[in-house]
Amino acid sequence: MATWWVSQRFILLKIIILLTIIIQIKAKGTKYVTYSSVIKLMNNHNGARLHSHDIKYGSGSRQQSVTGTETKEDNNSHWIVKGPTNKIDTRGKPIKCGDTIRLEHSVTKKNLHSHRVSSPLSGQQEVSAYGNDDGQGDSGDHWKVICQNDNEYWERQDTVELYHIDTNVYLSTSGRTYGSPINGQVEIVGSYSKDSQAQWKVMEGVFIHPTDFKSSFHDEL
Repeated sequence: MATWWVSQRFILLKIIILLTIIIQIKAKGTKYVTYSSVIKLMNNHNGARLHSHDIKYGSGSRQQSVTGTETKEDNNSHWIVKGPTNKIDTRGKPIKCGDTIRLEHSVTKKNLHSHRVSSPLSGQQEVSAYGNDDGQGDSGDHWKVICQNDNEYWERQDTVELYHIDTNVYLSTSGRTYGSPINGQVEIVGSYSKDSQAQWKVMEGVFIHPTDFKSSFHDEL
């Protein structure tokens, strides 16, 4: 009996130590969005999270489609934050307001992309996911981070706009929804309008700490 109690106390002590470490990591986590972080972006207007999947558009470019979904737990809404093509940014480095970034879809390895092709529902500019299996595309994958405040860096609580450098549009929603096979998902477009449909906020993610590269977990993935 004494041996059993010692064993149970030892297990309990290990659990307490593990929980303490987790709490410390969460408390230490960076307040910034950093390079190599894995994030979910939510649209301020309709609450949809930026989403993609291995389903191609039936018209236009016929590239991989990008939509918005209200489902919080969907794994197809994860995006890896990278620097521009042919530039390697330090893992965990905070992203400055005004930086050019790419967003790589974590499941399919395609980059968030746009080009002068009409979107399927509203006829605005199509937004797709593009690139090879190594996450390499072209300059159509480049988005400028525009912060809504005077901060130097993109903070996790900030509302931001993502400006497409090649075509001068903003990542936005159109207010239209798809039918089958992606029933209920919203159309994501490039828009010239800077309104609430073009505003985004990081909701869930794994944020890489800038000094020791420890991950800071934020809500559910």
